[in-house]
Amino acid sequence: MPRKPNYRFERAERDRAKATKKADRLKAKQDKVDERRAIDPALATDEPASEE
Repeated sequence: MPRKPNYRFERAERDRAKATKKADRLKAKQDKVDERRAIDPALATDEPASEE
């Protein structure tokens, strides 16, 4: 006999997995930005660097 579907639980699991994946992506992106800023201090500000 097949199991009874628990749609609410399955949806919660999908949403939880999606949120985890998104958080991991954002963390990786922020780490990459921090790494670039450590190499080039001109990137430490949000303003574009002037080329004078």
